[in-house]
Amino acid sequence: MILLAMAVLLVMISAAPAWCQTAQITGKIVDNAGKPLADAQIFYTSLTNSKKFKVKTDKNGEFVQLNVPYDTYQIEVVGADGQSLFKQKATVSSEPKGQRMVLDLSSPTGSGEPALSKEQIEAMKDQNARLAAENALITKYVTAVHDKNWLDAESIAGQLVAMDPKRWDYQQSLGDAQTNLGKYDDAVATYEKGILLAQNDATADPAKTKIAISQMLTLEGNTCLKQKKYTEATAVFSRAAEMSPNPGTAYFNLCAVQYNQGMVEGALAACDKAIAADPTKADAYFIKGSLLVADSKSDAQGRFIAPPGTVEALNKYLELAPEGAHASDVKEMLRLLGAKIETTYKEKQK
Repeated sequence: MILLAMAVLLVMISAAPAWCQTAQITGKIVDNAGKPLADAQIFYTSLTNSKKFKVKTDKNGEFVQLNVPYDTYQIEVVGADGQSLFKQKATVSSEPKGQRMVLDLSSPTGSGEPALSKEQIEAMKDQNARLAAENALITKYVTAVHDKNWLDAESIAGQLVAMDPKRWDYQQSLGDAQTNLGKYDDAVATYEKGILLAQNDATADPAKTKIAISQMLTLEGNTCLKQKKYTEATAVFSRAAEMSPNPGTAYFNLCAVQYNQGMVEGALAACDKAIAADPTKADAYFIKGSLLVADSKSDAQGRFIAPPGTVEALNKYLELAPEGAHASDVKEMLRLLGAKIETTYKEKQK
């Protein structure tokens, strides 16, 4: 069937910065006796969008929280016994004071800062200088992406990776730049590094990690498609579908790749999963209906006998996308099958 030669566009995730401007927050909490407060939880709640970040102190009362967006937060300290110990507002910014929090709970305001050694002060200065340099590079990267200056974007992302090799989002941004430069093999390798880092990031929110991994897998799959490595793309999109908290798009991408390669059984299975995850995805019904039409038989009178579900899938496409890109093709298939067209779609007047 000619229909199988039609190319179906995948839902692509475009290359974009993997992060907005964020800070690494460090801090220390001591109790009312001046001793480090271990196993305390610090909750950051955005006063802009109510998003929350959580981190726990170590045995020395120290904590580190990565990737906190610049914003104003309500901070709450909760002891190991679950008791709320302290609340205050704080701003996370590029300024050093917006990236370090020291709380002395023996102070009425919690702002009393225990004495720091000369070495600790120097270490804080070095850390603040590094964070300032890192944030300056982030700003340059965002500008380079906006200007589609991919050579500069690749160079800047490479510097960020060198500064903090454990940041998966820096790896993703480097992969995006490499993809846009046509360095596809490099991009695939970089995305894989980012995926591995995200999988092993014990400090990250598990739900956010799954989203990040699924997105990087989808980007990697798109890169494989640019190289016409369809087998590899199929494998990567399968991984993305398994990881995605919203797998409708991931399964549709898998369905489209297999459809374009004539892999009927796999495409049908992926279409059904895409439809189950997102019943409003019109193109999934188009692919399913097209594959079933291709599997039609003819009787002694030359009439087409389609497999069960064919007409329903085609009419569902027209219901969801009455003026969609495939509407005319779907109507023609329904006419071929002698089926009633259940849609309000009207031919445009020539």
